[in-house]
Amino acid sequence: MAESDPSETRVRSEGPEARAGETSGHVRIVLGISLTLAILILSAIVWGPALFNH
Repeated sequence: MAESDPSETRVRSEGPEARAGETSGHVRIVLGISLTLAILILSAIVWGPALFNH
């Protein structure tokens, strides 16, 4: 079996071609809203019985 030359298998990408992720900011907005909702829901679970138990 012949060994491949490392220079033949190397891929170089620079600039926009190297970016593989979402860059529009939608993920950050969704994560922020999800975090806020999680905090509110967990706070309601923890503090709800104490506040509404007369």
